[in-house]
Amino acid sequence: MGDKIQPEARHVPVFSQEIACWLVRQGPMVIVDCTVGYGGHAEMLLNDSGSATKVIGLDRDPQAVAFSRQRLIGFGDRVIVRKGNYREVKGHLAELGVSKVDGVLFDLGVSSPQLDDAARGFSFRLDGPLDMRMDQTTGMTAAELVNSSQEHELADMIFQFGEERYSRRIARAIVRARVQGPVETTGELASVIAGAVPSSYRHGRIHCATRTFQALRIAVNRELEGLAPSLQDAADLLAPGGRMCVISFHSLEDRIVKHTFRSLAQGSDAWFSLPTKKPIVPSEQECAVNPRARSAKLRVIERVLERMDS
Repeated sequence: MGDKIQPEARHVPVFSQEIACWLVRQGPMVIVDCTVGYGGHAEMLLNDSGSATKVIGLDRDPQAVAFSRQRLIGFGDRVIVRKGNYREVKGHLAELGVSKVDGVLFDLGVSSPQLDDAARGFSFRLDGPLDMRMDQTTGMTAAELVNSSQEHELADMIFQFGEERYSRRIARAIVRARVQGPVETTGELASVIAGAVPSSYRHGRIHCATRTFQALRIAVNRELEGLAPSLQDAADLLAPGGRMCVISFHSLEDRIVKHTFRSLAQGSDAWFSLPTKKPIVPSEQECAVNPRARSAKLRVIERVLERMDS
């Protein structure tokens, strides 16, 4: 696809109606979109809220930042899009002179435009360089990780982050394949995985490479290790009555979100409440229109106006 992001990137964001319901309210607001991506949620929030509402968007993907800035240019000074990791949300808001916000959004995982770009290396369905970095200007690629890790390290990584039952067989096959030369493309890795697992698994409900690719993406981008403290930091920024919405796409992310939210809302002296005890799941209609939504879960936490023991 090259450097220019195509119009197809204007995909429908997951849970758009639910996000608007939970985050948009009357009066001036400041909302921070910690994973602005290609601007779908931000555009919806700006359209659905009043003219005094401002959205601050962060993303570590330079391509996504460039696209979102162009997409949202018509909103003028109501929107600011910055290149940055959500781990740095407090620092970015401090630089902008913002101490409290009324809404926070996290949309975790990989966006459709990233998956659909073979050059990014996220998908086994498109052959391309084995990269997987959200920010291609820094850090180790998936190819470097695959070709430098020891067998037990690969096996542990694939099992822990991908919950892959055949992690040891896949790791062993990768190490054997490396003897012939480095594994450098998504197609090569998918082929190695397919050759390592039983035939029944190879033709199962989900592609046999799905969990391994997920595990490598999480490891390359260090997605899980910074999530809980980032949620804590974002919660600290909420003004009384403010809400945070988090969309996750697999069980490891959702588990971290669930435990972090429960911890924040625990006890009679908690400053937070959980307006939904269970995660919100997408409707059948949304899944039909947007298949990516199938595995999505939405959790919400709210900053209370007064502490529970007041």
